[in-house]
Amino acid sequence: MPWTKNFDIEQTLDKAMCLFWARGFEATSLEDLVQGMGINRGSIYSTYGDKRKLFIAALKRYDVTCRKAQLAALEREHSPMAAIKALFQTWIDRVMSDGENNGCFLTNTALELAAHDEEIGAIVAESQRDIEKFFGRLIKKGQQAGDISKHLSPHRTAQSLLAALIGLLVLSRSRRDRNLLKSIADGAMAILA
Repeated sequence: MPWTKNFDIEQTLDKAMCLFWARGFEATSLEDLVQGMGINRGSIYSTYGDKRKLFIAALKRYDVTCRKAQLAALEREHSPMAAIKALFQTWIDRVMSDGENNGCFLTNTALELAAHDEEIGAIVAESQRDIEKFFGRLIKKGQQAGDISKHLSPHRTAQSLLAALIGLLVLSRSRRDRNLLKSIADGAMAILA
């Protein structure tokens, strides 16, 4: 008779995602994962593989359930300018209300691992390119609607907005100052005028 799992694979992956998001890869021990996920080591290994594979699965889950879902909702529910502004404002609000100061899992991973792990670096880079494309699409739509200057290069402006967003996310980890973060967001929005 085959062995059956007595836990929900996605729920335990969500628990691992939260642990890695809060602590990072290096600071999260296997014992932390056993305790936080509520399953034993054998179940972790047989279901997800080693700690690195579990981290990658958790990072990919964050990318789909958090980042992609957020961008899709903003693009669907707002005008181009309002969607860009809402993205920056959402992160400012999240940072200021997050007692744990976890920031963005992708940005945290970019700082901790991307330069030293080719596979993880590729995941982070692809996510960043997707955010850049999100900005580019919205800029083009905003230009067509007359809300964003037609003199701007959508590609270059999208890169500038991505840099501003990542800068905001990095600074928010050490300087949770609403005025500072708002000035970054305001500067990003001023680019579009």
